[in-house]
Amino acid sequence: MVKNIAVIRGDGIGPEIVEQAIKVLNKVAELYGHTFDYTDVDMGGCAIDKYGDPLPESELEKCIKSDSVLLGAVGGDKWNDVPGQMRPEKGLLRLRAGMGVYSNNRPTKIWKQLADASPLKKEIVDKGIDFIIVRELIGGIYFGEHKTEGDTAVDILKYSEAEIERIGRIGFETARKRNKKLCSVEKSNVLDSSRLWKKILHRLAEEYPDVELSDMLVDNCAMQIVKNPSQFDVVVTENMFGDILSDEASMITGSIGMIPSSSLGASSCGLYEPIHGSAPDIAGKDIANPIGTILSAAMMLRFSFDMPDEADAIENAVSAYLDAGYRTADIMSYGMTQVGCEKCGDLIKSYLVK
Repeated sequence: MVKNIAVIRGDGIGPEIVEQAIKVLNKVAELYGHTFDYTDVDMGGCAIDKYGDPLPESELEKCIKSDSVLLGAVGGDKWNDVPGQMRPEKGLLRLRAGMGVYSNNRPTKIWKQLADASPLKKEIVDKGIDFIIVRELIGGIYFGEHKTEGDTAVDILKYSEAEIERIGRIGFETARKRNKKLCSVEKSNVLDSSRLWKKILHRLAEEYPDVELSDMLVDNCAMQIVKNPSQFDVVVTENMFGDILSDEASMITGSIGMIPSSSLGASSCGLYEPIHGSAPDIAGKDIANPIGTILSAAMMLRFSFDMPDEADAIENAVSAYLDAGYRTADIMSYGMTQVGCEKCGDLIKSYLVK
């Protein structure tokens, strides 16, 4: 099978971690008889430097025409002073909107080998942590009107019934494939948009009688993620809440460097990226953890390319790497063997078997 993958290496540690994921994908292609063709795309700070635009239309078009997109990370202090509409992150928002990917799925899972790395108490971790946050991605306050007039700034949070319904269905369908528990997170005691959110989710629940729906206010959810994360199976929420909660959830696993994500819309062409940033302070030092990017590539195989066996092979290779006691600096602990970014990719590649 031939698949065209648009590759956004981006800024900071982005090129380093993406290179390791491509290394692993190439080994998968060799083992399973696939062909992965890669098209490089400039986005973020590197695109600002090259084109004066964080995502030129020609680069966006490459992504839209691909079978899926693999992204490292964008941004950095170098571009902090550019005008708001030209910041590297604006390229990412434009990419999501252009691709029509409205559902961002971020798994939170503690690998058994890394249980001691979690900042949570052992008795909490021992209950098991394995849930997914389904975040609406191209609506809400990030895509509303933004304006500053004098000493007053305004950001508009707006959702339509159709936008809520389509992400709600992703939440229910995801829960149906897991443990049939869906927690809808909002702020309906304050926000009209959240009251509409709650109304639509409960209307959808009538179509999914096999899924148990619960409601939770976002501030309570933030507390429950650290107090009792084992209660969650699938969480569905709006854009800003999902952004914040998924970053919080990633830290209870021991390292943000371990967490992949997928962004999907109506087609199988998805956007796959680790949830961490570009970490310019460690760029070029060969110490970044590429596992989040490698696992994002596994999600691409599973959800966009219908290659579940190949995705399992990558996840099994990561587990074998951890079993062998190898760790990058962010998850290093006593008795383990510290390795750099490139060596991590090489080792995971070596553990890949069909």
